[in-house]
Amino acid sequence: MTQLRALVAEDEPILSLTLLRHLEKLWPDLQICSVVDNGVFAVQEALAQLPDILFLDIKMPGKTGLEAAQELAEEWPDSKPFPLIVYVTAYDEFAVDAFEHAASDYVLKPVSEERLSKTVTRLQARLDNGQERSGELERVVAQLRNLIPGVGSVGNLGHPGSAGNSNLSTASNNATEKLTLIRAAVGNQIRMIPIGDVLYFEATDKYINVVTAEHSSLIRVSLRELLPQLDSNQFWQIHRSTVVNTQYIHTATRDGAGKLTLKLRGNNDKLQVSRVYAHLFKQM
Repeated sequence: MTQLRALVAEDEPILSLTLLRHLEKLWPDLQICSVVDNGVFAVQEALAQLPDILFLDIKMPGKTGLEAAQELAEEWPDSKPFPLIVYVTAYDEFAVDAFEHAASDYVLKPVSEERLSKTVTRLQARLDNGQERSGELERVVAQLRNLIPGVGSVGNLGHPGSAGNSNLSTASNNATEKLTLIRAAVGNQIRMIPIGDVLYFEATDKYINVVTAEHSSLIRVSLRELLPQLDSNQFWQIHRSTVVNTQYIHTATRDGAGKLTLKLRGNNDKLQVSRVYAHLFKQM
């Protein structure tokens, strides 16, 4: 039998070491393939190592454990079963969220050997159930669809947007403050972009690329600030970093692996649809 492998993501060295020592005692056959101290590295290493189990700290630099889980659900290769997730947290209020985000289990800090022993038993039982393991990714994706605000349409991801951002103009007579105009700096000029001209938005590290049929422009605003100001009937989030104007969608094509790609009118770019949002394009 292939040796099971786990990744540990914890930003506090003492707590990370404690967890590792407990696991070594309780589950000596489990191989720890990687130990990281932030959410960005957790995603990178998980995709590189493809472990069977993830121990994710909920609050850590770069990305939270919940954000890391969503990104992994979108990017995980079809050829490998999705890992079981255990959230490690010092915050009781996160426990329910952890289970709702498809956690196999959670443990509270400081991690006790007694509590971790119960987690190990649960993980071993689930890993012995091959049929349940094979459906892990589908279960995670279904949970994310139900629990992340805005999945299925653009919405507020729990972070209120800034309607007064200098790059964005909203309709003052609209109580929901929907975006009407974008002001993008291009050299020493300001480009005025009506919201209806936008084909799609693509988030990068600190900027959003605003793509129209004629040009692309960068604005310094986060997707979290932008999302609540868009009309959810017109703009759909199709990936954690992409929001598309549905008026310009020409076709949605599914490849042999089941992955969806959008083709837009007036643009040759092909937009990938993540698993979390694929249900939007089921045949009516």
